[in-house]
Amino acid sequence: MANPADIALEKAAQLEPLGDDDAYALLQVPAGDLDVLCEVAGKMRDAFHGRTLTYSPKVFLPVTNLCRDRCTYCTFRRDPEEAGEWTMAPGEIADWSRRARAVGCIEALMCLGDKPEIAFRGFRSFLAELGVASTAAYVALACRLSLAEGLLPHTNAGLLSKRDMAMLRPLNASMGLMLENVSARLRDRGMPHQHAPDKDPVRRLRMIREAGELRIPFTSGILVGIGENEAERVASLLALRRMHAEYGHIQEIIVQNFRAKECTAMADSAELTDQEMVRTVALARLVLGGEMNLQAPPNLSPDALGYLVRAGINDWGGVSPLSIDYVNPEAAWPAVERLRALCEQEGYGLEARLPIYDAFVTERFVDPMMLAAIAALRAGPRTGQRAAVHDPRKGAVA
Repeated sequence: MANPADIALEKAAQLEPLGDDDAYALLQVPAGDLDVLCEVAGKMRDAFHGRTLTYSPKVFLPVTNLCRDRCTYCTFRRDPEEAGEWTMAPGEIADWSRRARAVGCIEALMCLGDKPEIAFRGFRSFLAELGVASTAAYVALACRLSLAEGLLPHTNAGLLSKRDMAMLRPLNASMGLMLENVSARLRDRGMPHQHAPDKDPVRRLRMIREAGELRIPFTSGILVGIGENEAERVASLLALRRMHAEYGHIQEIIVQNFRAKECTAMADSAELTDQEMVRTVALARLVLGGEMNLQAPPNLSPDALGYLVRAGINDWGGVSPLSIDYVNPEAAWPAVERLRALCEQEGYGLEARLPIYDAFVTERFVDPMMLAAIAALRAGPRTGQRAAVHDPRKGAVA
């Protein structure tokens, strides 16, 4: 009699949806059978997405790296007056948006720390001087500045209220929040989210649900390698799958691997091996099904890109010709030409996309003003010329 893992794999191979029990049964597939997982996951991806992978030409705009949370793996966050602390002024946002458009970027990624106005009086003063009432209102200003330069904003501002998301919806092509993991255990004493109240999975799931109620095209995902186990990864993927089944608003899911960083409490923590990362991606494809857009950041697994394609991704996420990855500054973006050559070696094409997937460019999911902005660009993002990658505070770094 076939074991549950074989039954689940056979269902997936026939493109049948997997139940929760099937999803957990896949964990019984031996680590040595990675090629079997990848073969089924790759065929599932091909059936729904064909032989083309995508990426989003973006500029990463770290609106502020002040953050009230203290995750033990993070080097993005800063305290006021700490070395590297940076809040982008409106002029900087406009300038970098203009430069980004000139080299072919389409997406303006608005990325920032959680609720800095709650923790830092100086940041509240900064907002008051600009005449804005909250961090979310400042992000709205930043979005308007980028829109004026021809970019489409995608905001990832940590936890936002439903009211804040409603305010930002007309100014964003899409929005996002990484679920990271549904396990409350990661907030226990000594765990990576102990001092990060905004990483409470209940709060994060609530925001993702409220985004669905607001019909916002949404990006989420899991962060792997921070102390969770495989069953908790599957539970997190299932939670996102259920949310999408209810609201239909999750446009893509990211599988992002932890990278150890110097000067953090997790500097000596083991990273996922390439094999573990590829297995996680393949499991994600099988659990989520073929229709979901599945992404793995190429700069975090530079030696496993071909394997990630075979594991079932159909998207590389944002890749910038201009700005560094401020969350993982040690991990340079690969050149688009390299990604294209890699895809071709695997038998796939590579195309640029907007920060919103075509299936979501409808009146149901997009405000009329944003639909007009998308229409101006939808014929196809310009790839532009490759520029030196810059840190706006330091000049060219690559």
